[in-house]
Amino acid sequence: MSEGRSAARRSPGEPWGGVRPFSIKTKLGALVVISVLITTGLSMIAVHTKTELRFITVFSMIATLLITQFVAHSLTAPLDEMNTVARSISHGDYTRRVRENRWDELGDLAQTINAMADELEAQDRQRKELVANVSHELRTPIAGLRAVLENVVDGIAEADPETMRTALKQTERLGRLVETLLDLSRLDNGVVPLRKRRFEVWPYLSGVLKEANMVASARATMGSGGSHTRTDVHLHLDVSPPELTAHADPERIHQVVANLIDNAVKHSPPHGRVTVKARRGAVPESLELEVLDEGPGIPRSEWHRVFERFNRGAVRRPHGPGSDGGTGLGLAIARWAVDLHGGRIGVAESERGCRILITLPGETSVPS
Repeated sequence: MSEGRSAARRSPGEPWGGVRPFSIKTKLGALVVISVLITTGLSMIAVHTKTELRFITVFSMIATLLITQFVAHSLTAPLDEMNTVARSISHGDYTRRVRENRWDELGDLAQTINAMADELEAQDRQRKELVANVSHELRTPIAGLRAVLENVVDGIAEADPETMRTALKQTERLGRLVETLLDLSRLDNGVVPLRKRRFEVWPYLSGVLKEANMVASARATMGSGGSHTRTDVHLHLDVSPPELTAHADPERIHQVVANLIDNAVKHSPPHGRVTVKARRGAVPESLELEVLDEGPGIPRSEWHRVFERFNRGAVRRPHGPGSDGGTGLGLAIARWAVDLHGGRIGVAESERGCRILITLPGETSVPS
């Protein structure tokens, strides 16, 4: 957005050969020209009126100093304001902003400072959400595990298979959270290399969907709450043509599809359907994937925040019994994996529910 405003600022300067009419260079040039004109004009008056040159010199100096003071104030006042805002930001106050009411280089600097403040404020908010969300996610299974173990130690409950199964359920939930946080750490450090190879899409995605169904059934049987425990949602695969192949890192794409399925199932209505579509892209070995659900969808105003970390979306209460809001990291990890491939992921238009569209460039792209 700031780039668009900056471009709008520069558009009036195009007829001037790249020099903006309100730039600092223009103002300083105008100051020199005006000073010369005043001195020349007063000199001409002195010649015609036979005024002494020393008076003309004094008047010229006074007029030039006044104009210089005016221009200097117009340049230093916004710098003082920027300095005040920057000092507040350095002390942790990210609410201060610089007024963007100039059409010169200082106006561009004000935009940059405000954009930096917006980014720092967002990062500070995410940091606080990280502490709150992780604390919440850790507290529940730890409390459950502690209660089970205390009952066993105090002799209230026997260490029978059913009790141990309850303890194991809480331990597995902790393990899933730790694994998610490890994925987040790899995301930040960029230490995960891509191992791209060519594979057939139909059997690969079919295996991903079967694994998702098996995990959901196993967790539901154990009574485990949380991520993707619903078995009432039908997963449907649509690959065309059936012999479609792709060139990507299967492990990373597995993360993408599994997280998107998890999110879609969590927000599907009872006995709904989640469809995974795969189509050939515009270039050889490229791939287009879609994951569609029949849930309430995502408001357009939230589209730009869907893949942010710890964003749980506008729908705070997923459908289905036992479903929680998750950690808000699944879609962020999916975007990270797609970015590693040099691809694109985003929310697309859909008549019903939510539609996530992924484009993978294939073997012609060199990942950064």
